[in-house]
Amino acid sequence: MLLQAGTSYLLKSLSLQSHSFHSALNCKSVPIGAFHSFTSIKIHFQWIKPFELQISASSSQSANQMGAILTLVEPVVVINKLGTSFFEMALTQTVYNQSLKATAGDSDRAQALSSRFLLIQSVLSSVAAMLSIIPLSRMADCHGPKVFLVASQMGSVLGMFTLVIFMYCAVPLEILYLGSLLHGLSGGGPMFWAGVAALASLSSEQGKRTLKLNIVDFCFGVAGVVGGLLSGYLYQMGPSVLLLTAILVSVAALLYSVFALTDSRRSLSESEPLLAESETGKKMDRVSVGMLMSAMVLFILGMVGAENVLQLYVLKPPLSWDSVWAGYGSATTSAMYLSSFIGVLGLFKLFGDTALTLLGIVSNCTGMAIMAFAVESWVYFLARGIMMFACVPMPTLRAMLSKNLHPQQYGRVFGLLQLVLAVTDLLSNVFFTSIYPLTLGWFSGFCFLLSCAISYISAVPLIYQSGRDLRPGSI
Repeated sequence: MLLQAGTSYLLKSLSLQSHSFHSALNCKSVPIGAFHSFTSIKIHFQWIKPFELQISASSSQSANQMGAILTLVEPVVVINKLGTSFFEMALTQTVYNQSLKATAGDSDRAQALSSRFLLIQSVLSSVAAMLSIIPLSRMADCHGPKVFLVASQMGSVLGMFTLVIFMYCAVPLEILYLGSLLHGLSGGGPMFWAGVAALASLSSEQGKRTLKLNIVDFCFGVAGVVGGLLSGYLYQMGPSVLLLTAILVSVAALLYSVFALTDSRRSLSESEPLLAESETGKKMDRVSVGMLMSAMVLFILGMVGAENVLQLYVLKPPLSWDSVWAGYGSATTSAMYLSSFIGVLGLFKLFGDTALTLLGIVSNCTGMAIMAFAVESWVYFLARGIMMFACVPMPTLRAMLSKNLHPQQYGRVFGLLQLVLAVTDLLSNVFFTSIYPLTLGWFSGFCFLLSCAISYISAVPLIYQSGRDLRPGSI
């Protein structure tokens, strides 16, 4: 009788422990008798379970950290820029040298011939990119903006192989037009930067988006400096060495985009005012979007064509740079991304988006005006120093634009933006490369003064938008 009572007491105690343990885990209650045969297992499990939960939390945290690393778009920008820097040096030097041979060493005629060839390349690439933007944008809506990066880099690598064919086969220089066409049909530069801007915006908070996009440009600038410094020396080792390096680096960027870069989106539960407005059915401010796009278009219209002309300008007298000095010039140009990032980092809290953009416009235009009178190398580098904030406007304007959009609109709107910028890029190249040969006989720096004037006009829609925001009752 005593033994039976003791056994009953022991089973009852174990049942209560099991029941308490189950309640602590917020499980559904079950009949006590069901635990009698598993009591010893449950007691041991009570000691093991907290350890398992700790391991699970730690693993989840590590997975989140790894996911955050793999969603970074900056490595793609860095590796891709290195490959592009190497290829552009190889392409420019090859075209110019072939033009010198065709003109029996006449530098002015070689400049005009090279300018016309590069213009046709740019036109083919830009027109082909316009044709591919709509289907790629639809694919991005379904599969995410990573599509932009992968497609454009595949076309870039294929285009580089056309220069390989020219170097090792007896084919005319016009074979390079095929490379430009392949690059454009895959989206080209416009779609690459649409994907970069969309992924960077999705992975950043609204208040830090300006800084995030400037960090991307900072990484672009670092890679440009390294690529510019190395490209000149690699070209002296042999054009084929430089080209092979460009292809290998570009393939590495493509592989990273395909296998390492994830297309994860930030949680849509983030409490951002824009998101709340979108959920209530409030439409985006189309006037603000239009003003911001107009500022970008005008800035690109004045800058891109002049920068392309400048690459040829430094090769002719009075500067007459070789590949090493051209590499220094390219590195100095890319260094503007570094100085622009430092400027944003130090001045963002003091000035804000609009003032920073205006500062960048003034910096760019002033330096470009001085560049018109660069008859010695030190004047060129002085002008680049004054242009230290020239790379601030575009990422800052993109950040301002993203703040007026719902996250689900990023792919479509940034794709539309890049389409507009592709047309602007084409018009800018056609305009400046058509004017430049006409000015070689009297004032070859005229293009840079014209670039200064056009880029200054980009401040007008920005100032209008700033005044509109200050009006009572404005959105």
